[in-house]
Amino acid sequence: PVDGRTVVLVDDGLATGVTATAAARVMRARGPARVIIAVPVCPPDTFDRLADEVDQVVALLTPHHFGGVGEWYGDFTQVTDEQVLALLDRSGVSTPPDPDPPYDQSVPVVTSDGAELLADVSVPPDPRGLVVFVHGSGSSRLSPRNRAVAESLAQRDLATVLFDLLTPAEAARRDPVFDIELLAGRLVDLILWVGRDQLLGSLPLGLFGASTGAAAALRAAAIVPGQIRTVVSRGGRPDLAGSALGEVDCPVLLLVGGDDHTVLDLNEGAAAVLGPRCELVVIPGAGHIFEEPGKLEMVASLAGDWLSGHLTATT
Repeated sequence: PVDGRTVVLVDDGLATGVTATAAARVMRARGPARVIIAVPVCPPDTFDRLADEVDQVVALLTPHHFGGVGEWYGDFTQVTDEQVLALLDRSGVSTPPDPDPPYDQSVPVVTSDGAELLADVSVPPDPRGLVVFVHGSGSSRLSPRNRAVAESLAQRDLATVLFDLLTPAEAARRDPVFDIELLAGRLVDLILWVGRDQLLGSLPLGLFGASTGAAAALRAAAIVPGQIRTVVSRGGRPDLAGSALGEVDCPVLLLVGGDDHTVLDLNEGAAAVLGPRCELVVIPGAGHIFEEPGKLEMVASLAGDWLSGHLTATT
């Protein structure tokens, strides 16, 4: 825990400073009193950018003709694991216990393209599986419809993660909302993040997508085959997943409102591509966002039955 403490982030040298910036932002979100970055060498422009991110930057050298970090070392070869362990042993520093897992709270996740996004993680006492929610256009992890479904899944002992795929600035523009490649890439980053957690990574994983989020979920399932047990789409646009539909190797449930005629046609086409591993369920009298009385409850019940059946934790 770093609440109220001074945190010093140390690197062997910085070029662009992207990784250090990401690390500093993650640390900032955890409530330290001060954040300091300390490095032997970095270019002046990187120094200036980092100075806007943290309380203090310490750099021994800031050469204008930087080149690369390795050029400022007499020996820049990698140290071995054995050397690191020996140095730690000599220092007398014991390995601190892992902090409490970030459950039932908002956690910052830094994606491979440098975006810092929030994930709301909720884990029941004895989880049987994990469902990652992938919201659609014009929505976010705060979507009341997705949260209502997530709460119903918790009653079935399923952990949930509600994740923002876009920064607030990106969400305000239309283009990123329909950039399925961007959304799927960030979803894969989250899946990898989940996999590194001792508990979450041990649970069978399913995806629940809505609108364009369903396309991102299906494309992500194609990118990481074997890691996703199942995908559920609520009023989704699976057609936007393109050729990735033919590469999805897990069972898929498509839930569509009977009055959502255009999206229903698109889902029927996607179901034909997905083949026997797909089930299309039409909810009579429901529109695109299932706002009619009782319709969202039907979605939650159908999705819960499907996910519970496909996310049975193995020992």
